[in-house]
Amino acid sequence: MSVHLPSPIDLYVKIENSGNVEELSECFASDATVRDEGCTYEGLAAIKEWKADTKKKYNHTVAPLEVADRDGKTVLKAELAGDFPSSPVTLEFSFALEDGKIVSLEIH
Repeated sequence: MSVHLPSPIDLYVKIENSGNVEELSECFASDATVRDEGCTYEGLAAIKEWKADTKKKYNHTVAPLEVADRDGKTVLKAELAGDFPSSPVTLEFSFALEDGKIVSLEIH
């Protein structure tokens, strides 16, 4: 079953799976924020560094399961598989979108 994702989120998942962090500027706003594993990353340079580090550390892939709108955000439920204990796990990616770009992402 295929999950229909908004364009910037679809691109984010493709980048997650390819590891090409330079393409993140195509889906994130320049002043976007990401919250993951208790840390906050602000701005495109910090987000690219975060993504490169997590890809190197976990060598993970993301498989979308479902998407829903909740409290003004687009929430993607996805299976994350990689080099970490308890792999695979199901996580929620909570996106705020503006003008066709991701302005914030929280991963739970």
